[in-house]
Amino acid sequence: MESSDTITEEVCREDDVGDGQLLEVTVAGYPVLLVRNRREFRALGSKCPHYGAPLSKGVLRGERLRCPWHGACFNIRTGDIEEYPALDCIPSFKVTVEDGKVFITAKRKDLESSQRVKDTSRRCLLNKNTMLLLGGGVAALACAETLRQEGFTGRIIMATKEKHVPYDKSKLSKEMDLKAEDIYLRKPEFLQARGIEYWTEKEAVSVDFQKQKVHFMDGSSQKYHQLLIATGSHSGFLKVPGADLQNICTLQTPEESSKILELATGKNLVIVGASFIGMEVAAFLSDRAGTISVVEREPFPFQHALGPQVGGVAMKMLQNKGVKFHMKTELCELKGKDGKVTEAVLANGKKLPADVVVVGIGSIPSSAFLKGTSIARDAKGAILVDLHMQTNIPKVFAAGDVVTFPVALLGGDRSSIHHQQVAEAHGRCAALNMLGRGEELHTVPYFWSTLLGKSIRYAGCGKGYTDTVVKGSLEQQKFLIFYIRDGHVTAAASLNCDPMVSLIAEVLYLGKQISKEEAEACDIGSITSLAQS
Repeated sequence: MESSDTITEEVCREDDVGDGQLLEVTVAGYPVLLVRNRREFRALGSKCPHYGAPLSKGVLRGERLRCPWHGACFNIRTGDIEEYPALDCIPSFKVTVEDGKVFITAKRKDLESSQRVKDTSRRCLLNKNTMLLLGGGVAALACAETLRQEGFTGRIIMATKEKHVPYDKSKLSKEMDLKAEDIYLRKPEFLQARGIEYWTEKEAVSVDFQKQKVHFMDGSSQKYHQLLIATGSHSGFLKVPGADLQNICTLQTPEESSKILELATGKNLVIVGASFIGMEVAAFLSDRAGTISVVEREPFPFQHALGPQVGGVAMKMLQNKGVKFHMKTELCELKGKDGKVTEAVLANGKKLPADVVVVGIGSIPSSAFLKGTSIARDAKGAILVDLHMQTNIPKVFAAGDVVTFPVALLGGDRSSIHHQQVAEAHGRCAALNMLGRGEELHTVPYFWSTLLGKSIRYAGCGKGYTDTVVKGSLEQQKFLIFYIRDGHVTAAASLNCDPMVSLIAEVLYLGKQISKEEAEACDIGSITSLAQS
């Protein structure tokens, strides 16, 4: 006999669901995803735990289901997470078929929540091994959680110069009216319950790799058995006269996000740099600031990452909201009164009123504390790692924005990729190799930018692309664009074309090549068949 909290309900007839189909049904009034794969039925939570995307609109390939919005993947047998940016799994439910009718059995509490947290091992005080993770971002978080999920019972310390537990940095420029607590990825209690020590305002100043010891700004030090360096990156600095005036801001913390919102409301805002932070800040503040001027030395926003076609669309979207663009020029001086900025002077002679200046130019790996050590870094300061996230020093791993790593889509050439999902994949891979699993990184970079309620999605690595193929219409803001290098697709971007980028991410993940000819010949149907083959 069923207990009162367990429900069995008929949801449809067997013939209602074709093979490979994703169907949202309801059980006790709650939405559940029914999947038919190779004639077998599976039932799962219906929403992605990341931002709540409807998984019925996702991409199914074998036993992997990929979220249509941001590319997280789940195993349809277990509901386990297989690809970030989501941190949690989805519940899975029992399915039975009788007389052509499909029944789902589920506990009410599992129906109420569309996310399931993975089980973890407990901290055992007899295990004296210490994993020290430098950094408080998603790379260190994914590493810490993976260590516990994979049975590590020793000590885990995350040490960060941040004031907060790990938070969703991507929202700092997209939703500037949120408090820090609103964007926490994990609450302090969550980390505590899993025996993960979290040290805030604890900045590393040097590492002694011989003695396996890290020294901190406050004079303390900590020994480790294995070390993860995941200190991230920071914004480039202005090198112009007047750069030391007040109200010149970078955007790297929740406090800075709130400060910019407060200073810019009803005032003259100048944004230096038209990449993701600059464009997202301009979009969010477009109906809050008095005036917005964007200064960029390239001809288009997103020039290097997404190219002039997507950059041109984004620029038009913001121009329609009154944002002024000053392209192919740069800031050469800031003037002020009483110590506060009042004016931005451009290289082309233009003068812009400026009550607040937001700087979003470049990013620099946060690795200066490693200067003078034997760890291998490139000319920009990024730490060199292999596909195991291993540095040149035994027992020392690195992950996230601070590293440069071999990218499969670039034929193994090294690159630094500053996306949340990539940092999480690095953290997980590092954790498995700290445990001696011999795991190689296998991921397709995936990111998104939100402007005025619309999301540009991007998957792959288009660095060094020589050609593009556009499907749909750039003018109508509904398009899919392929980036071609050496005759093959290495990346894709879209606007209003879900789940196309997730579909292409899945094809690239499986190691399949899409030729330029296939990209040119394809319509949405043919890409779908390419993914299913």
